[in-house]
Amino acid sequence: MEKLSYDAIVIGGGLAGLMAAHEIAVSGYKVAVISKVFPTRSHSSSAEGGIAAYIEGNSDPNDNPDYMTYDTIKGGDFLVDQDAAELLSQKSGEIVRIMESWGTLFNRQPDGRVAVRYFGGQTYPRTRFVGDKTGMALLHTLFQRVSGLDIDFYNEWFALDLIRDDKRVVGVVAMEMKSMTPVFFKARAIVMATGGMGMLYAHSTNAYINTGDGYAIALRAGAALKDPEFVQFHPTALYPSDILISEAARGEGAILINNKGERFMARYAPRKLDLAPRDIASRAIITEIREGRGFPGGYVGLDLRHLGEDYIKERLALAYEAAKNFSGVDATQEPIPVRPAQHYYMGGIDVDITGQNPDLIGLFAAGEAACVSVHGANRLGSNSLLETLVFGRETGRAVAKFLSEHKEEDSYSLDKEAEKVVDDAYKFVKSESGVHFGEILNKLRNVMWEKVGIFRDEDGMKDALSQIIELRKMTSSMYVLDKSTTYNTEFFNALELRNMLDLAIVIARTALERKESRGAHYRTDYPERDDKNWLKHTIAYLKGETVEITYKPVRVTRWKPEPRVY
Repeated sequence: MEKLSYDAIVIGGGLAGLMAAHEIAVSGYKVAVISKVFPTRSHSSSAEGGIAAYIEGNSDPNDNPDYMTYDTIKGGDFLVDQDAAELLSQKSGEIVRIMESWGTLFNRQPDGRVAVRYFGGQTYPRTRFVGDKTGMALLHTLFQRVSGLDIDFYNEWFALDLIRDDKRVVGVVAMEMKSMTPVFFKARAIVMATGGMGMLYAHSTNAYINTGDGYAIALRAGAALKDPEFVQFHPTALYPSDILISEAARGEGAILINNKGERFMARYAPRKLDLAPRDIASRAIITEIREGRGFPGGYVGLDLRHLGEDYIKERLALAYEAAKNFSGVDATQEPIPVRPAQHYYMGGIDVDITGQNPDLIGLFAAGEAACVSVHGANRLGSNSLLETLVFGRETGRAVAKFLSEHKEEDSYSLDKEAEKVVDDAYKFVKSESGVHFGEILNKLRNVMWEKVGIFRDEDGMKDALSQIIELRKMTSSMYVLDKSTTYNTEFFNALELRNMLDLAIVIARTALERKESRGAHYRTDYPERDDKNWLKHTIAYLKGETVEITYKPVRVTRWKPEPRVY
């Protein structure tokens, strides 16, 4: 097997990965980015509504970083590590100014300052935007910036597993998707920036590439996930395709209505109404549908008509086009049909505020792949783009510091370990008959949606756990139809399923264990938040078929838990 050596490997070419790679490269280190898609196709491009930022002189005069920090902590139902939230707020204006100076063309106010809109859970409006295509604009800006640096890109390569020497990572085995050629990439530091896991759920706003690869790779290497039970569901996915209709629509004044024409959010969040945090709005929509106030098929309406045709087409062009092309709805004339769908993952690889994992020396993570934890039990809209850039930069700088302090150490030959990674990948799809991987995948996505979704209870999650264990066993007789070695997407889809199953068992097990409701984790059998017993982070390890769970305290600096009322 070919071996290539770098100082650092970044797995993932979205905003977090590119920002980390930028910081490592400008520090003078040799870095490679491994991405299973071309970087500008990363899921960061699908973040629509904006990036939160307090900018002095360009914000509400009553706003300040403390309000922003408090909103993040309250939005996360007080499971947020408050030092991380403070850092996010304090660096927000700086990071937006940097992206603007690098070429991002933010919308403007009439006086020329960067425009701002409300997003859910914000005391004051602080979301900066490029229409409703903000993520795409930021990603193209950053990719252009790093393209001028000494960074090697391995696009359309699939990361299989990490290679470790005792307690330190020493590289990763990845496979070129075009030819299925494996390569052992050696490095002193690895950054996991692999994004989310939406394909675990039957309904998701995520791209097909979001299969939880980084989480599973870290788990198999012996690293823990933090707070894996916390999965966010976005209230407004287009019916029936589940394409995201950005929170920007409600930020610009759109309202949710039921089949009676009622603005029903007044019942669930009388002060914030349609701009309540996502977990509250998603549960409200499902409740309306279950109680017979939804439309046939199971959705509610998102009404933009009062905003006017010109305003809709200027500020919400993507939402307008998506509704027209995929649901046949003219948003200037009728409400857009929407329902909740999986959207984001608050859980992730356990890291500290610098992006460093405590289990494995040299392992870092950033963006949605990581759990800092800056989002706690529920992420506020427009904090995700901010997190990718702020903590992508912090992680990249931490990697550069790590590399300066950790010279390359001698280690015994790891060729056998690298070969075993490749053998295990082929073994996973070795059967000639039995059950097709697609059948297992569909069953997994349905059980996660039905049993480990927006509303949860003990019986449902126990059933989900037993089904997931059975699905994992079924993979021993799993096959793929395509046996070619050129762009065999079915082979890689099956390996993605392996990652999804490893993550699913951890999510279901930890969700069953957390006997309270907090943020996006809502249990009908334990409907109240329980700070006495559960104001703590879940730390989960995967050991074969067993999930080992421990806990660590939430870092509270200044804001004590209080009732979460909107």
